[in-house]
Amino acid sequence: MFADLLRRLTASAPETLAAPDARLALAALMVRVARSDHDYAAAEIARIDRILMRRHGLNAAEAAALRAEAEVLEAEAPDTVRFTKAIKESVSLEDRIAVIEALWSVVLADGTRDEEENGLLRLLANLLGVNDRDSNLARRRVEQGG
Repeated sequence: MFADLLRRLTASAPETLAAPDARLALAALMVRVARSDHDYAAAEIARIDRILMRRHGLNAAEAAALRAEAEVLEAEAPDTVRFTKAIKESVSLEDRIAVIEALWSVVLADGTRDEEENGLLRLLANLLGVNDRDSNLARRRVEQGG
């Protein structure tokens, strides 16, 4: 399953991902962000699960199972550039802004923001076609609890 998805993500012309694959790829991106500071904290894991539950209408067990799959995919996934290219081509701009907001929520879940996380979020926003202004607005919404 992961091999096929990774093959499609890394193809020279990635195909549009089906909804379940896009959901898994987006979850893996959240895991990548959470792991970027080399401290995959329980607060970040819990935040990822809550985001998956809210975004996809999952119960706690389903969200945890999706996150577990995403952890495996993230560990096997190619570089971030190719990984996000397929997501960008599969998700509308409005949804990509929501993805950036979810990623900021993961970054801020453990109460700290380090340079690795900031740098990765800047890169991801750019790769997903979300400008700095919209990314900063997304971060502020998260910081304000919205």
